Amino acid sequence: MDLRQLEIIRAIAESGSFTAAGELLHVSQSAISRQILLLEEELGEAVFYRIGRRIRITPAGESLLQLSHRVFQDLQDTVTAISDKQESLRGTMRLVGGMTVCLYVFPALLAEVRRIHPQLDLKITVGSTPRSIAMLRAGAGDLGLLTLPIEASDLVAVPVLQEELLLVTYPTHPLAKKRLVQAAELDKQPFILFETGSVTRRLVEEFFTRERIEAEIVMETENVEIIKAMVRNGLGISIIPWQAAADDVRTRQLSASRIAGHSLQRETGWLYPKMSRLPRPVSEVIRVFDTIKPLFEAALKGPR
Repeated sequence: MDLRQLEIIRAIAESGSFTAAGELLHVSQSAISRQILLLEEELGEAVFYRIGRRIRITPAGESLLQLSHRVFQDLQDTVTAISDKQESLRGTMRLVGGMTVCLYVFPALLAEVRRIHPQLDLKITVGSTPRSIAMLRAGAGDLGLLTLPIEASDLVAVPVLQEELLLVTYPTHPLAKKRLVQAAELDKQPFILFETGSVTRRLVEEFFTRERIEAEIVMETENVEIIKAMVRNGLGISIIPWQAAADDVRTRQLSASRIAGHSLQRETGWLYPKMSRLPRPVSEVIRVFDTIKPLFEAALKGPR
């Protein structure tokens, strides 16, 4: 069996006869018949039934027809992909993400993308998860990097990073000198948290519920920089990703602690609309991210 025979099967199925298939492929009807006869001899099965001047495809022929569709689609996709790689990326790429991602992941990622594809116009929109999802669905965003899980049947979610969430306090807080804080010590504490409805807020609230912690929520915001500023000024404590707190801890503007017996983690992943083939800018940004992913993974792990 070869590609030419698969092409002939498809032509016969589409045109309805050996003669018409020959005209489509610019070969004689006898050449078409000869190739089908050779194929049937090889398989030991009929590919088409001859009923007078009409033909009908057999189950074996139907299997080969489906195979031909897959093979020629794969060939087309491969040729297109090779052609794409030979062309410089142009146009506009629209990324959406939460505040933490836009502050700590996108700058390094987009610098690398810009280095490789200087003619690609990169645009970023920061927003809550619901807003980011709405933009992806409306076509106002091409690719999102968001906190998972996200339940959306029309979108594809691909986990890529796990980051540790730590308790952060101001340096003079009674808990600041403890590397491990007991969950009970958080009861009745004033907290500044991410906004209600966010995945990170839900993770924290589930932890509070499990440990029966009655936290006093004094403020909530989607902006992690605002959270840190409030904590630094003694207005409360918080639970935030380590990558957001690391520099402040190193400069001793904040203290970070783990909660004894608990490993608080959140997962971040790519989100994009379901489609048969990803646009090249989307797949290329994901590919570039994979090449520098170890840099992010090292930054996401809390202090040792």
